[in-house]
Amino acid sequence: MTARLPIPGYDEMPLSTLAHRIRSLTEDELTALLEYERAHANRVPVIEQLTGRLTELREGAEPTPGPREGEPSDVPEHSRSGSEVTPEPPRGKGRPTTHGTRSSTGKGIEHD
Repeated sequence: MTARLPIPGYDEMPLSTLAHRIRSLTEDELTALLEYERAHANRVPVIEQLTGRLTELREGAEPTPGPREGEPSDVPEHSRSGSEVTPEPPRGKGRPTTHGTRSSTGKGIEHD
């Protein structure tokens, strides 16, 4: 059984979001994430991000306040179940969209 990580959804979190989220963690929490990362995915950019923040804390930086209860989270509330977008063009087969396109004569296609 894996210990509970200090950041929910950590394994699916993009690096840019992780950089923001780790700012509220303590040294102990960062150390736990670093150990978890090294034992599992061992991603170099993530390890660099975690060790960099750990160094900042050891040099006197303070954790920043995290999101408060009820505030929006930067963790998406959706699953990776696919997109509702269809491969069909929006105006039907053989007819391009009118915005920002040109006709075969080189002149802009007139809008409806």
